Amino acid sequence: MILKYSRKSATNVRKKSGFTLIELLLVLVILGILAAIVVPKFSGRTEQARNTAAQSQISTFDTALDSFEIDTGSYPKGKNGLNELVQQPSNSQNWRGPYLKNEIPKDPWGNDYIYECPGKHNVSSYDITSMGPNGQVGGDDDIANWQQPNQKK
Repeated sequence: MILKYSRKSATNVRKKSGFTLIELLLVLVILGILAAIVVPKFSGRTEQARNTAAQSQISTFDTALDSFEIDTGSYPKGKNGLNELVQQPSNSQNWRGPYLKNEIPKDPWGNDYIYECPGKHNVSSYDITSMGPNGQVGGDDDIANWQQPNQKK
């Protein structure tokens, strides 16, 4: 039995084993369409996660500030009062801190939290606000320890 080998059959085999440019472009178009559908769904979840993280951090501040108030008899005063949760103020006698394990965190958008005591909204205690995604005070994207008029819980 003699096997014949021809160049023509070897060339045909090679041509049939690859993808054409049209097939590759079709796959890329399909992947692009899928990405256009999926990416917006995940980007909305990212913003929702940041809002939840800010609310959680504000809740942590609430707990630490309440402990500070129990020990010292009052909440830290002024706009820089959150620092008194990690560093003992010079005028405090019964400070048993630090009340937070680490330094004061920034909000999920990289901005400082705004602390005011006495508060404008919580007159008998304090206000804590994250400026939210736009980085500006005011607006319905702010996250705070009081109920804002347009804020959804």
